[in-house]
Amino acid sequence: MISFGPIPSRRLGKSLGINNIPSKKVCSYSCVYCQVGLTHKYSAQRQTFYDPAVIFTEVQKHLEILNEADKPDYLTFVANGEPTLDINLGTSIEKLKIFNTPIAVITNASLLGDPQVRKELLLADWVSIKIDAGNEISWKKINRPIAKIDFEMYVDGIYAFAKEFKGRLVTETMLVESVNECADNVIQTAALVSSLQPSIAYISIPTRPPAVSSVLPPNELSINEAYQIFVEKGIKTELILGFEGTNTGYTGNAFEDIINICSVHPIREDTMQELLKKDRADPSILESLLHNNYIQKITYKSNTFFIRKFRN
Repeated sequence: MISFGPIPSRRLGKSLGINNIPSKKVCSYSCVYCQVGLTHKYSAQRQTFYDPAVIFTEVQKHLEILNEADKPDYLTFVANGEPTLDINLGTSIEKLKIFNTPIAVITNASLLGDPQVRKELLLADWVSIKIDAGNEISWKKINRPIAKIDFEMYVDGIYAFAKEFKGRLVTETMLVESVNECADNVIQTAALVSSLQPSIAYISIPTRPPAVSSVLPPNELSINEAYQIFVEKGIKTELILGFEGTNTGYTGNAFEDIINICSVHPIREDTMQELLKKDRADPSILESLLHNNYIQKITYKSNTFFIRKFRN
């Protein structure tokens, strides 16, 4: 359950996900919109999860069984929580370079105040840093960080990393209704993003089931206003408002494919049906996974999603 996909990524094309944090979510944040759900274990302390040799072996096996058409554009560290909490992240990145596939890391940026974390992320080819707010009040409201991390530490860390990083740096800002979408908040966020000079800034809205059920996307007027504010700051900006598509990778083992993808990426119903077809799987596999509480089915904005259900 370490690697999954490839899945169609809104930013990376075909992305082979690497979940370097096993089981329940471990994170320095508990974002209100998080698709993985509420944080089970708050932490700002780096620790060992998987041995890098295990990650390497699992990714190698996964790549070997993929069809040529499903070969990934990126190997992407995207986890059940914050991937930089993995104390062996740098070693894992170094080992995976043998596959000659660009390596991406999607981070909430909360640990970038640590010089060792920055040093390890410098090994990646593409890094996305989370910037949902440009002031402390909104940052705490939307990201709900662990108390050990303060806003000044977070901002200093992202400045330091942006100055050092030679790969492709992007930012992502999630807009949530009545939380951070008002013009004053967006102006502050855009100012922070602009100062980092990312290659591109993504503005997104919740399109998957969020950790807090009351979370809603802003209306079209607010989204357009945010986009215009970013562009007026001279930032190359793209909106991420839609669905990625149904073209997900498969290995031939529907049971593992479904569980692995659901662990960090809720699967929409039409994508699930496409995955079952590709794996030539009996639909009863899906019913079995639901019945045995490996996954659960939920509805969000009139769409049905399947997400991983962790047992107590």
